This record gives sequence, C-alpha cells and structure tokens, in this order.
Amino acid sequence: MKTYIFELEQLSYGYIDGGKKRLILEDLSFRFEKGKFYTILGPSGSGKTTLLALASALDVPEKGRVMYQGSDISKIGYTRFRRNHMAIIFQKYNLTDYLTGVENVESNMMIVDQKRSKDRKEIAYKILASMGIVQSKADRRVTKLSGGEQQRVAIARALAKDVDLILGDEPTGALDTATAKEIIELFQRLAHDYGKTIILVTHSDDVAKNSDITLRLQDGKLLVEHGEE
Repeated sequence: MKTYIFELEQLSYGYIDGGKKRLILEDLSFRFEKGKFYTILGPSGSGKTTLLALASALDVPEKGRVMYQGSDISKIGYTRFRRNHMAIIFQKYNLTDYLTGVENVESNMMIVDQKRSKDRKEIAYKILASMGIVQSKADRRVTKLSGGEQQRVAIARALAKDVDLILGDEPTGALDTATAKEIIELFQRLAHDYGKTIILVTHSDDVAKNSDITLRLQDGKLLVEHGEE
C-alpha cells in the first residue's frame, strides 16, 4: 500500500502581465510517496520556482492546499512546517561561510533538537562522514571546501534536521558531471535506504533519468514523464 506524505491539491497561482492575469499554475494536483526520489523538469518561466516556493511554504497559493501527512500546512503553521518538517537544498549551497562544515550541520540541528552540544557535534560528524566528509574536512571553514564537498555539507545539514521531506532547487547545477553523479547517488540512497521523500527541481535530464519519477511542469500542470505515479 502506498503512503503519500506530501500532496499538492488544486494549486493555482498567477500574476498580472500587461494588465491581464496570467495563471502560471492552474488547478495543479499531485501526491508524493514516502521513500521516493522525484524530479521536476520544465523550461524557464514554466513555474518551477513558484511551485517550489509554494511547496516549501515560502509563498502561499491563490487557490488550493499544500498537505503534509494529511494536514494543511497553513494549519500546521508555515514557520513550524519549514522548521520541523522539511529541509531545502539550494544550488549555491546557502551555507554560513564563516562556519566550519560541522558547525553548519550543528546549527541546523539546534533548530529542532535541544541535545547537549557535545552530542550534537558527535552526531554531526557521523552525518558528514556518511556523506563522504571526513573529520579533517568537517573542521575546515566551508569556503575552504570544493563545490562538491560544500554540497555534501548542505545535504548533511538537511539530514541533520531528521525530516522526511527534502526539497532541492537545482542542487547539482553548479557541479561537474562526476560530482553531480555522486550527489545523485546520495539522493537515491536517502530515498531508498532512509525513506526520505526527495523532490528536486532541475534542468538536468541526467538527474531526471536517475530519479524514480520524473514530472514535467507544462501548461500549469504536473505531468508524469517517466515512472509510476
């Protein structure tokens, strides 16, 4: 039996263009299953960034609902939903550049976890190690790490919140092909081995073909391009 953790219900969103209302999303609905890796493709201007903003509670739809574990996120509270139930990974990493890798990970743990500092640091090192960041690199300022290493720290920071829903905005866009492949494999492992629901907005066909389900945003709707809904 499929378990749907995240649902978009009849979302509509638009803006005024040349004095006329243009709908960029129109009655868009889709259900996301726990433990699956999804990618969303679409040309520039198709609404991918808008959709991600709605999914991550950074904006609100004009119509429709975003549901997490059966509850409307507006009822959960947008700030609480972002803090406690989801994590987002950006193309430009969005790390705090004056902190080390382990400090970046710890800082996200502090949002939802009141464990002692020593315990947090030990857990942060373990999470980073699982992402291929050894302690000597974890102790460096993130500006001293390569792009691929910084993206691994960003993924580790998302995992540190221990949430089931991870969203990504072109998280491999700034990486070389070999490193991007390694990051894609990490996302596959997070979905299949750890039961995370991964939803990535991307322009990359290579990323999409390695996901479980590829969706295309077209004419304001999400259409399944490959995989099973």
